[in-house]
Amino acid sequence: MNVLDNRLPEKQVILGAKVVFPDSVEEDVCVILEQGKISRIAKGNPPEDDSVGIAIEADGAYLAPGFIDLHIHGTGEYIVDDGPDALRSLAKLLPKYGVTGFLPTVCPAEKETHIALVAALSEVQSAGTGILGFFIEGPFLALPGSLSVDPDQQADIDWVSKLRQAASPYRAIFAVSPDFPNIDSLLPAMTSGGIPAFITHTRAGVADTFDAIEAGAVHATHFYDVFYVPDEKEPGVRPCGAVEAILSSPKTSVDFILDGEHVDPVAIKLALRCKGIEGVCLITDANRGAGSPPGKRYPFGDFEISFAYEGAPARLTESHPRSPGGLAGSGLTMDQAVRNAVKMLDLELPQAVAMASSSPAKVLGLEHRKGKIKTGYDADLVLLDATDLKPTRTWVGGFEVYRRDP
Repeated sequence: MNVLDNRLPEKQVILGAKVVFPDSVEEDVCVILEQGKISRIAKGNPPEDDSVGIAIEADGAYLAPGFIDLHIHGTGEYIVDDGPDALRSLAKLLPKYGVTGFLPTVCPAEKETHIALVAALSEVQSAGTGILGFFIEGPFLALPGSLSVDPDQQADIDWVSKLRQAASPYRAIFAVSPDFPNIDSLLPAMTSGGIPAFITHTRAGVADTFDAIEAGAVHATHFYDVFYVPDEKEPGVRPCGAVEAILSSPKTSVDFILDGEHVDPVAIKLALRCKGIEGVCLITDANRGAGSPPGKRYPFGDFEISFAYEGAPARLTESHPRSPGGLAGSGLTMDQAVRNAVKMLDLELPQAVAMASSSPAKVLGLEHRKGKIKTGYDADLVLLDATDLKPTRTWVGGFEVYRRDP
């Protein structure tokens, strides 16, 4: 469902790499790719029986597992809501940023339009970054954020069922607010088959949040953003709500937009203390225009967005009468998020890479075949320049889908 034909990639031998493992970086490692998988990992030169194949000299660059973006609307000139052609183009662009798997994110729309869009998107066969499902961000949200959400929206099990059918053969992963009316009636249909729901856009209290977690909403997306504190009940006593419930639960994981503006890095450090690396992910929540230099405006629904600098948050322009300057997604790319994790969180490279690879793979239940450089795992890889940590080559399923110009 993610390749355009049934070809198998040629055998490749990557030589002289600094391989990024979950807890270390090992120098002068040889990684052998066969039939879309990592078939062998060896120190130094390949064993004689594995010497035949396309030799790729890494020249001391970092070889890391490919990045997985759990929440992304668009990048460059493309946005998922524009339809199948935009999704195809986005999937071809994302390997430039080291992304080997993603959840294209669909904004809320009128019911029949929404279902028809997801059905059309599910027909796309990616020639680049692998589509791992669709993230359905609305309409079952208590707070709109920058999205267009009907304030009178009701729980609608038929809508949920038809979206899941429309997304097939991919999975539909739903955004939910624990405080959305009657969300408990929808969560069993959303999460059957072990599919997680993602908590977001909420002012929920502790009890409602724990109820949602027990029903399968076990991940929180763009954590801290559109996560409001519940109303104060006792003067001077800080209320606890969704944030505290999620951080305290052993069942949950979280993700963050690490651009230095969407959330203070201290919140991410706190989450790492509570959850460990395996429970904290990096996302982009990128909008159209992400990865581009500043100076241009981009359409966003009925309004416009712009970026103050490359990698800056997407902000509404004066075209929005109520919230000029308001956040509307990000201009982040996953490789920049990894570099930011090293710089802003004082992490070593293996930990920063894990937040973009093995941690999101675990959220999706793919941790046994994606997210690590390990024998038998999918050959989803990115080669990072040793000086600036920018991608120079990217492989998806053993196919090279990006190579940086010399």
